[in-house]
Amino acid sequence: MEMSLSLQFSCKTFFPNRGGCFNLTPFSGLTPSSWGKASRGLSCVNASADFSRKRQHKKGKSKRSGPKGFVPNSSIGSSSKKNARVKKGEQTLDINVDDDKDGEVEFPLEEKRVVLDNKTNEIAREFGELSLRDETLDVVESNRGEEIENIATVDEVVDDVKLHEEGTSYIGDDENVKDSEVTSAATDDRINEEASHMLKLKLEENLRKQEIERIADESFLRGTQMFVYPPVVKPDQEIDVFLNKTLSTLRDEEDILILGAFNDWRWKSFTVRLNKADLKDNWWSCRLYVPIEAYKLDFVFFNGQSVYDNNDQKDFCIPVNGGMDVLAFEEFLLEEKRKELEKLAKEEAERERIAEEQRRIEADKAAKEEDRLQARLEVERRQEAVLQLMKNAVKSNDDVWYIEPSEFKGNDLVRLYYNGSSGPLEHANEIWIHGGHNNWKDGLSIVERLVKSALKGGGAWWYAEVVVPDQALVLDWVFADGPPQNAVVYDNNHMQDFHAIVPMATPDAQYWVEEEELIYQKLQEERRLREEAIHAKAEKTALMKAETKEKTLKSFLLSQKHIVFTEPLDVQAGSTVTVFYNPSNTNLNGKPEVWFRGSFNRWSHRNGPLPPQRMLPAENGTHVKVSVKVPLDAYMMDFVFSESEHGGVFDNKFGMDYHIPVFGSIVKEPPLHIIHIAVEMAPIAKSIVRYSGGAEQQHAAMRRLVAEQLAMAAPAGISRFYVFMEHEALFTSETAGSAPLHGLYF
Repeated sequence: MEMSLSLQFSCKTFFPNRGGCFNLTPFSGLTPSSWGKASRGLSCVNASADFSRKRQHKKGKSKRSGPKGFVPNSSIGSSSKKNARVKKGEQTLDINVDDDKDGEVEFPLEEKRVVLDNKTNEIAREFGELSLRDETLDVVESNRGEEIENIATVDEVVDDVKLHEEGTSYIGDDENVKDSEVTSAATDDRINEEASHMLKLKLEENLRKQEIERIADESFLRGTQMFVYPPVVKPDQEIDVFLNKTLSTLRDEEDILILGAFNDWRWKSFTVRLNKADLKDNWWSCRLYVPIEAYKLDFVFFNGQSVYDNNDQKDFCIPVNGGMDVLAFEEFLLEEKRKELEKLAKEEAERERIAEEQRRIEADKAAKEEDRLQARLEVERRQEAVLQLMKNAVKSNDDVWYIEPSEFKGNDLVRLYYNGSSGPLEHANEIWIHGGHNNWKDGLSIVERLVKSALKGGGAWWYAEVVVPDQALVLDWVFADGPPQNAVVYDNNHMQDFHAIVPMATPDAQYWVEEEELIYQKLQEERRLREEAIHAKAEKTALMKAETKEKTLKSFLLSQKHIVFTEPLDVQAGSTVTVFYNPSNTNLNGKPEVWFRGSFNRWSHRNGPLPPQRMLPAENGTHVKVSVKVPLDAYMMDFVFSESEHGGVFDNKFGMDYHIPVFGSIVKEPPLHIIHIAVEMAPIAKSIVRYSGGAEQQHAAMRRLVAEQLAMAAPAGISRFYVFMEHEALFTSETAGSAPLHGLYF
């Protein structure tokens, strides 16, 4: 591929005091492979005495006659120009260093033209040969007797190319030259690297554009209406899709869009608008990103409404090379579905937790309101009862009982006297008081044994010292011939109990408020204990069910261990399981080989049956084993055994096959449909006439047991006989073919 490049340089590079530019003659033959050499660039030397840009050096006069090092500047009034001679190969150039112009190097006009012509010729020659050389310039000797001061070298980068020439050296102070070379080299490397990178990108873009134009022309000549660039599509890259509007069914449409997805329309759908491409022959294009999971790109073009170009109803498809294959993508989808299900499960659990928390808060609020209402009602009832008691209560009954002192209040110690001969306890050997307060609010709170009073005459008087309960308004008690649980004979004032008013206790509004709060707290505590007991019982029941289920499953799996078992015993989806088989206990006993044939999900897995695998001897004697990869969407593992790869004698568990449940599947096992068919009236007539222990209870029990759909069918002639059952949720009277699946068919 031939191309031309025109380079333009500023003349100030070579002649700082002059303007203007010059052009290099275009050349051909520059290709991406030659860029490594061509990108070295062009450079020119500018000698300067500007010490603000360089590290200062010590000055001193040399004792030798030759100019070595640095010497002070010339005195004022003397000429500020200094002559220098530049040696280049076999040529020697005279240059002027003008101190008044900040140490700029000035070449004579003849030398400038020579240098310019030489550089131009060398650039054209070296670019043609795809090689560049390095250039260095050394300052030679000064024509004047005094030493040259502040001479430094600075490379200037001209646009994108640096010119290096061989055979040029400076004759001067070695240390200054070395410092200037190090400083300029670092700057040159950075600038050259950026320039080369930019030029490389530009060249690649031009090559890309030419390649697209070539493919577009070829496609148009072949009558192909679309192509993609790059032609070989790989995952994790951007591609350009081109459509020739003239060759498409959308030639008359104003807008063109692409509608597509990846991997047989199953992954990351997209819709992108096409724009007019900078190509001839009416090409339109858009840019798409190919994901790393893609193995095929599927798409159609349309006008955004109802007009489509779908490749004659076959859709457009482009294979993606170097990425996933179909099976790997299937596994990827399963893994993505598992992650999605886990995410959904977490979100569902969080929603349930929040809902449960909300229900708990609402239930707690309702319970508090209910307890508060109950406490208020209880206080009202007690208030009414206590007020009634206070009206009927007395301070004493001189013939039966009295209290000393007569004036007391809560928490006071009083002595209560009782005349034993006034009631049924006349002949009792001991007398006990069983008491409470405020109409027995807290139940039995006073229990004391009475002793005989020697000071009181006229009758059998007994007394007991009692502490008046706090907040007591009325004292309530009876007398008995023994302590609680042992008393036989009571004196309860003819079934009315004894009541005494507390004289110094006056109930007010605050008292009843506190009473209501105490009742409310008591109700709350009782409710909390009940709920904890219910929760503990539910947890215990759930734990028992889980343990029973696990124990039952384990017993089932171990029941056939003498024939077949797995490691691990609980098969998990997405894991690898080892199946052990003992042919000596089956009809394959003595067979030289045993082959494993299996699948998943009751032989209905999307990947079909597994290829036959020869089982290898296990370490424990007569068993053989094989390893099986369980897919993520498996909920049941199904297998049989045969004597050879091609079949022969099978061990299929007498036609039932071997089945092992798989846990953790992302797919739920579909429900099992059960139908009960009655060929005569008797099976259903029995249940309807007796309505106990018959088909209706069997129907409900089976549905509760398997949690699946269940149906019953009976002859159509008896439909009118059971019409009275229509109101029952269990059965429905329908004609055959129109009844719901879990109804009653006639």
